[in-house]
Amino acid sequence: MVTVNLGMLHYVLDHVYGAFVHRTKISPPFFSRGWGGTKLELLEKMIRQLFPNVEGENWPPMLVEPIWKTAWESKTACLKEGIFMTPCDEPLLDALPPESRTARVAFLVPKSVPPQNMSCVLHLAGTGDHSFERRLRLGGPLLKENIATMVLESPFYGKRRPLLQRGAKLLCVSDLLLLGRVTIEEARSLLYWLDSEAGFGKMGVCGISMGGVHAAMVGSLYPTPVATLPFLSPHSAVVAFCEGVLKYATAWDALREDLALQKVSMTLEEVRERMRNVLSLTDVTRFPIPKNPKAVIFVAATDDGYIPRHSVLELQKAWPGSEVRWVTGGHVSSILLHTGEFRKAIVDGLDRLPWKESFL
Repeated sequence: MVTVNLGMLHYVLDHVYGAFVHRTKISPPFFSRGWGGTKLELLEKMIRQLFPNVEGENWPPMLVEPIWKTAWESKTACLKEGIFMTPCDEPLLDALPPESRTARVAFLVPKSVPPQNMSCVLHLAGTGDHSFERRLRLGGPLLKENIATMVLESPFYGKRRPLLQRGAKLLCVSDLLLLGRVTIEEARSLLYWLDSEAGFGKMGVCGISMGGVHAAMVGSLYPTPVATLPFLSPHSAVVAFCEGVLKYATAWDALREDLALQKVSMTLEEVRERMRNVLSLTDVTRFPIPKNPKAVIFVAATDDGYIPRHSVLELQKAWPGSEVRWVTGGHVSSILLHTGEFRKAIVDGLDRLPWKESFL
């Protein structure tokens, strides 16, 4: 009975936190400026083109060349920060706000270890994670395991945030799809850089919540095996915005009014159904199985108010050989209390990959 009460407490905490953050007038809701017009149509088409025509084949990543500067260094480690132009093709680049077209990345590396004897994990941003610090704190203790950490700042976040956007509250539904599509492209290119230019022996990609969804997509679409580590993440954005706490943070009336301007009359329930249809494009169960599904480890919370249990299990079922690890808690409490389990999943996922062959 005590376990049930604690579980309910974690679940209620998620909803209390969500009510404070999303139902108050502290910040505007998500998608206050509507669907995004022709941008949404473009992105729907481009996302459908993500999937390979032949099973097991993916389009090759574009190589990026970050310009690095050293932020700090010690006897045992070095932190560099880099910038590069997003490697997206022209239609995608034109759809991005100017502020989001230059990518920013942090790179924390142990010293005195050759790259071929090290691993590196790319950490992707969760909702509201605008800076490098939180993810560097997650990856920092892994230096002693010879695991480097690379942190990508998402488009629409941090210094890449459009001037009119407040916080993490994206202005249009198209921005959510654009954020994901560009993140996939940038992350694949950074993994390719780590492999071909930096020469790391193993690689992985991880993220919490929204970052975990993007990590799953990147791991699925990368052409060679990488450790894929989604933490506290759903199988689709539908779950977050139509079922979980974020449904209270969505501007449903503004979305209905935007449709009315286009001479389309819908009830609020029909607007929600249209949102489900649009966000079904983010359903990771439709993505290819990663090249090494045994190196896929999900970490999920038992009493998550944002991500229901069924969502995690759907993705595990779609990717046979993957593993789910459960931690006791809700979404918010698990982010705060279970970083040790996240780090262990990173180590274990990388251990399930072979070292890259050396040709020296």
